[in-house]
Amino acid sequence: MQILVTGAAGYIGSHACQRLLADGHHVVGLDNLHRGHITPMNLLAQQHPDRFTFIQSDLGDTPTVLAALNEHRIDTVLHFGALAYVGESVEDPLWYYRNNIASAIGLLDACDAAHDAKGITRFIFSSSCATYGDLPDDRIPVAEDAPQNPTSPYGYTKLHFEHILRDYATKRQRENNPIALTMLRYFNVAGSDRSGLLGEDHTPETHLIPVALNTALGKRESMSIFGTDYPTPDGTNIRDYVHVEDLIDAHVRAMNTIEIGQVEAFNVGIGKGYSVREILDSVKRVSGVDFPVLEGDRRAGDAIALYNDPTKIKSALGWDAQVTDIDEVVASAWAWFKANPNGYDD
Repeated sequence: MQILVTGAAGYIGSHACQRLLADGHHVVGLDNLHRGHITPMNLLAQQHPDRFTFIQSDLGDTPTVLAALNEHRIDTVLHFGALAYVGESVEDPLWYYRNNIASAIGLLDACDAAHDAKGITRFIFSSSCATYGDLPDDRIPVAEDAPQNPTSPYGYTKLHFEHILRDYATKRQRENNPIALTMLRYFNVAGSDRSGLLGEDHTPETHLIPVALNTALGKRESMSIFGTDYPTPDGTNIRDYVHVEDLIDAHVRAMNTIEIGQVEAFNVGIGKGYSVREILDSVKRVSGVDFPVLEGDRRAGDAIALYNDPTKIKSALGWDAQVTDIDEVVASAWAWFKANPNGYDD
């Protein structure tokens, strides 16, 4: 296939490029490098000079995106490009709507006009469990039919673009030019590829496992737990952590399975949760470092427990998480962090 990956220079996007190239596809990576890194793009280009092209561009630059779709005869788009910090979206919602919605519509305009208006044939969207918002206990684990009521502008941007994509697929169907559309709602993504080439490098870093690993590396004096009085076995929040390579495998299975004309949504998570304390205990075991952990108050909006019901994706795509032991997830990330203590340093 000829595949465009948006947000290619980010954590998940770069891992997607790596897997698609390993599978023999031709890949064009697109990223404005606002928070992505050029280093993984250069590494992949060195490994696959004939099958990987990187383009620095904004999603909303429709002429540039359209030219790339036509020049490289793209038939499939994996759309990861988005701003993705919940707190930041509350502080600056217009920026999030402009980037995650308006610019993404520019991407769809290009997809619609490509190949003499025949358009691309497959589109896979990186959505989020944030579209569900706060769910009652009887909806945990979370199935795809759970109510979608986001509690942040970030969550709303993901849900709104799901609606836009459904309308776009209906338009394409009406024009007798159908598209295969898949929306994948991620739970917590963690770990690094086991080859050691790629890792997770965010600025600022807010994800629990990287923050803990940076603390183990001595880059932070301590870290905090927010809330220790939740009604869980150890008093801390519980979340579903899916290894990044398993997550990308779900995209590949959707790309290869969902037929032209189908519109599907799947949750991607392992189907069980780990508490904050369990994550920190794992990081300490794997790293061998007993770093200081401070206990703070609950944060507004943090759900007690949130983990996936993987029934639908297992049935429809044959997908099942291969990495479910949290120590294995943490170990893959720790190996990259030890080898790259300053991140990509680019």
